[in-house]
Amino acid sequence: MRILVCIKSIQNPEIAASVFRVDEARKEVIPLDGLPLVTSPFDEQAIEAALRIRDRGQECRISVISFGPASSKAAIKRALSMGADDAIQVMDTGLEQADSATTARVLAKVIQHAGPFDLILAGRQAADWDAGIVGCGIAELLHMPIVTFAYALEVTGARVVVERVLDDGTETVEAPMPCVVTISNELGEPRKATLKETMRAAKKPIEVATAESADVDSSKLRAEQEHMRARVGLYVPRKESKCDLISGATAEEIARQAISKLAASKLI
Repeated sequence: MRILVCIKSIQNPEIAASVFRVDEARKEVIPLDGLPLVTSPFDEQAIEAALRIRDRGQECRISVISFGPASSKAAIKRALSMGADDAIQVMDTGLEQADSATTARVLAKVIQHAGPFDLILAGRQAADWDAGIVGCGIAELLHMPIVTFAYALEVTGARVVVERVLDDGTETVEAPMPCVVTISNELGEPRKATLKETMRAAKKPIEVATAESADVDSSKLRAEQEHMRARVGLYVPRKESKCDLISGATAEEIARQAISKLAASKLI
C-alpha cells in the first residue's frame, strides 16, 4: 500500500501579531528575515494519520510531497524524521506564490507521474490562507472520492473508514481506495521526531520535480494565474479603541451617566 501526504511550508502562525507585515500595494505577505518556515500544523496531523495506519500493522510506504520554494525542504526533512519513507519536492521558478487552484493542478500532475497511490492525505486547510481547496482540487482532478475533516481513519481491505467532524457532531464514512482524505485538528497531537528517525532521515530519498517534468506548461499557468488573480486587497486589520472615563460624586450619578451613554450609543 502506498500513502502520499501533501504538506506545505508556511510562516509560523504563532508569530506575534506585532511583527506580522503585509505589502498592501502588492497584496502580499512580507516574509520575515531570519525566521524559518514551519510545516502547516494540519499537514503535520496528516503525517501523523499516515503513521498511525502503519502503527496498526498495515504494511505501507509513506511518501510526502510539497510544492513551494527551495526552503520547503526543511518541512520535508521534518516529515522524514517523523517516519515518512521518501519525499517529492516540487519547485518551479515563478510559481512560488501559486494560488490554491494552481497548486492543486501542479500537484495532481506530479502525483499522476509518481503514482499510483492508494491513499492521499492532506491537512483540512493550510494554516496561512485557510482556503481548504488543494485537497479537494487534487481529488477532483484525479477523479477520486474525497472525505474531508477526518479525525480518525482505518484501512480495511481496499476501503478506508473515516470518522469525520461535523458542526454538530461526527459521522462515519466509508470510501473505496484510491481516495483523498483531509485531516482535521481533532486527530490529536502529532508525534515528535525520534533521534533514530532523524538520523535515518538524512539518507531517505528526496525526488525533485518541476511542473515541466510532469508535463505541465508552467508558463501558461503563470499567465493564467496573473489573469485570474482576484485578490482585491490585503491588509492587517487596524484596531482602534476609545475609552470614556465617567466620574461623579456618587455611585448613582455614575450609574446614570453610564446608562445615558449606553442609551445614546443604542446599546440598551
